[in-house]
Amino acid sequence: SIGSELCRQIAAYGAKQLIIFDIYENNAYDIEQELRRKYPSMNLVALIGSVRDTGCLEKVFSTYHPQLIFHAAAHKHVPLMETSPNEAIKNNVFGTYNTARFANEYGAEKFVLISTDKAVNPTNIMGASKRMCEMVIQMMSRHSKGTTFAAVRFGNVLGSNGSVIPLFKRQIAEGGPVTVTHPDIIRYFMTIPEASQLVLESGVLAHNGELLVLDMGKPIKILDLAENMIHLSGAQNIEIVETGLRPGEKLYEELLVKTEELDKTENDLIFREKDRPLSVEQIREKLRMLKDVCDNGDDDQAREVLRKVVPTFKRPEEVNKEVGAEVEPEDNSLPQRRVRA
Repeated sequence: SIGSELCRQIAAYGAKQLIIFDIYENNAYDIEQELRRKYPSMNLVALIGSVRDTGCLEKVFSTYHPQLIFHAAAHKHVPLMETSPNEAIKNNVFGTYNTARFANEYGAEKFVLISTDKAVNPTNIMGASKRMCEMVIQMMSRHSKGTTFAAVRFGNVLGSNGSVIPLFKRQIAEGGPVTVTHPDIIRYFMTIPEASQLVLESGVLAHNGELLVLDMGKPIKILDLAENMIHLSGAQNIEIVETGLRPGEKLYEELLVKTEELDKTENDLIFREKDRPLSVEQIREKLRMLKDVCDNGDDDQAREVLRKVVPTFKRPEEVNKEVGAEVEPEDNSLPQRRVRA
């Protein structure tokens, strides 16, 4: 979702050339056709490939020598990554490392990683893998041959693939029930165009090795969101039921590791976190440990190694107990609790 919108906005600014690199051919086809209709004279290249394929990546960089890279490729679905931690590590961590390495080798001017608030004190595999991605970017900034490496962290975007709003729309259209995992769960939200615009601006403002944080405004209670969507739809007798927190899910998301360590930028909606990065040697050792476990293919071991290399990685029940809620066990036989009618 963010990647496609970045393409739209970059095309609107008149880029000399835009290269779309995606593993999923349907998304690449859709955005390519849309942009060719709207900007028929633009130099547009759509390529299918994986950030896990170093040979393919190097061919792209050696052929096109892109100046600016916006890296949005990642496995992002929290429950799915809980059951496939090796895939999260291979795609998110090493996909980021591969792309950043070739950006450095082939003289890119800037590399911007799309990160997430779930990387802050993560309680799930996806968030921990993205926190490791941020460490990779900090490491690459110290090895830079002239490339500026930065990461941009923000919360949920409204209407993105797999997000809660399309789910609620579908459930309302089907007559309900609308499902919320917990009545107290809150999330930060921003529209896709707004988030993408701020990512582009962050790319301009970023200095090497920086982690930028977008101001997401006030958090929204998901239960309130469900109630408002039901009301605005005009549907009658739609129930809202509580299904229990999903594996790896926490009640609230945080945007900063340490909220007091925050600097303003020229844009009121973009902040710099004064994060003290680890040494290059420390991050290299973490990558070695992750590579070994990926080569092994043991998901349980991958989960434990990820906990070792990301010290802020906590179990969700620890975090949720702090705010007065315990994670319910994953059990399909649990009855759904009706919270609204």
